[in-house]
Amino acid sequence: MSDRETYPFAFDCAVVYISENCIFGKNLCMLRRAVYIVFLLLFSKVLLAQSPGESYHWIEFTDKNGTEYSIDQPKKFLSQRAIDRRKRQNIEIDETDLPVSKAYTDSLQSMGFMIMHTSKWLNGCTIASSDPMLINQLSKINFISSFQLSKPAIQKKSAIIKFEKAEIWKETIDSTYYGASLVQIAQMNGLTLHQQGFRGKGLHIAVLDNGFLNSNQIAAFDSLWLNERIAAFRDFVNPGGNVFQEGGHGTNVLSAMGACLPQQLIGTAPDASYYLLRTEDDGSEYIIEEDNWVAGAEYADSLGADIVNSSLGYAFFDDPSTDHTYADMDGQTTRVTKAANMASAKGILVCNSAGNEGNKSWHYIIAPSDGDRVMAVGAVDSKGAPASFTSFGPASDGDIKPNVSAMGVSAALTETSGEIVRSNGTSFSSPLLAGMAACLWQAFPHATSAEIKEAIEQSGSLFASPDNRLGYGIPDFGMAMYLLLKKYLPDELKNADWHVFPNPISDRLQILWLHEKMFSECRVQLISTRGNLSFDRIFPESSRINLSNLANLPSGLLILKLTSEEKTTTFKIVKR
Repeated sequence: MSDRETYPFAFDCAVVYISENCIFGKNLCMLRRAVYIVFLLLFSKVLLAQSPGESYHWIEFTDKNGTEYSIDQPKKFLSQRAIDRRKRQNIEIDETDLPVSKAYTDSLQSMGFMIMHTSKWLNGCTIASSDPMLINQLSKINFISSFQLSKPAIQKKSAIIKFEKAEIWKETIDSTYYGASLVQIAQMNGLTLHQQGFRGKGLHIAVLDNGFLNSNQIAAFDSLWLNERIAAFRDFVNPGGNVFQEGGHGTNVLSAMGACLPQQLIGTAPDASYYLLRTEDDGSEYIIEEDNWVAGAEYADSLGADIVNSSLGYAFFDDPSTDHTYADMDGQTTRVTKAANMASAKGILVCNSAGNEGNKSWHYIIAPSDGDRVMAVGAVDSKGAPASFTSFGPASDGDIKPNVSAMGVSAALTETSGEIVRSNGTSFSSPLLAGMAACLWQAFPHATSAEIKEAIEQSGSLFASPDNRLGYGIPDFGMAMYLLLKKYLPDELKNADWHVFPNPISDRLQILWLHEKMFSECRVQLISTRGNLSFDRIFPESSRINLSNLANLPSGLLILKLTSEEKTTTFKIVKR
């Protein structure tokens, strides 16, 4: 029996896809795919689109009385993967995991309301109705604690620019394996993880965005489809819609993580699996999009997502009465931020763009990047300087924001046409970071989401003196790995003095001292099997040595000799 048959509440969208007409070119497999979606209806009445003429309201329930589920039987509302994630991180299943009361939703439906989304975390739902008299009855229903207009029946054309038209130009590809993406990965020392085989395998990343136009046809994602690593997709704006025919922003974002075109573009987590979830409506900007985000995040949780990347943010709306204030950016006020914090509490690492408001009147981060538990990601250029547009912190309660920063100026991406381009925005620094976080988590599968987040922050270039522009700075994933290695030392290294990686090497070598007290001055030598000295340098007291620019060393077996006041140790290293 499949997961979708066993957990109908969590899996109300089953995905089946077929690949056909495979034509092999020089290095790429161009695919035409027919994608079929089978929907299993959870309720007898389901709203299949956000229809004109209907108004939408967010409702909060007083309790979950009458729910047909129990925390003692989690398999009825969570996948095994979601349950396992909680177990690994010692997170108890509690009442916030229980679906809302079916008695309440049935009652609303019997009155004539249509259910758009439900939220178990916030204990509420989004409803739709075209009958003003019916809406007036909401205040009289005893199981409703509060309600708010999410989207009016009469909608004006949005004046809000959601995704600014960034300057886009074709990329001149270099000859390295990473092609155009080399700098944005190397800037975070991500190659250290990739070279050891940590490319996100086994991690599931949920991407919440405006759609994934042509992502089922673009060559950059062929490896994801061929290896069945597009694990799910769903439209929360227009249930039943085709996410591959809507919104190109999500396609750009996905490529920062999942692209795999050797010598052209490599994402930060090309071996991860992805859930493609459309929560953003390009046609308007109402607070219902926060409701969509909440529903998307809960769906990702129920499937068992490890990481959520959201290159979305909220502050201003087409209905000014629902606008947020800077005071609301306190990490716990807005609906979307509450949900992001809850996702983190369930063991998910939530990465969110800090926002592109730095050179605008608003200036600050936008929800949900203000979340206490959320990894807000700012943007830098290739030299590490802050982008002019990256939003400022702190959160209004004083928390450091953004948490960290990554390359968001001239980031290399895939366009919906399949072209390799460069573009600007924290929309792209966030997925670059999220993908590298997946690689780090692959290396330390027993770590908690909080430990992964902490290691990334502590590896930041500004960790000792964080600021309101870049937060803790640009992460060094080699250092993050070292920090976690201290905590999760493999059995074979528990009595060792040094850990050396990767092996084989190509251009870089990391040497880690595995004791609390730093080593004294250390001499590092690389010697060929013929006795020729290829490298000889003395390093001052530290706990970590980084060797770079080793590409010109002779290929073959090398002896690494480490001589310190403590002892002399040798390793066999293979140079590619």
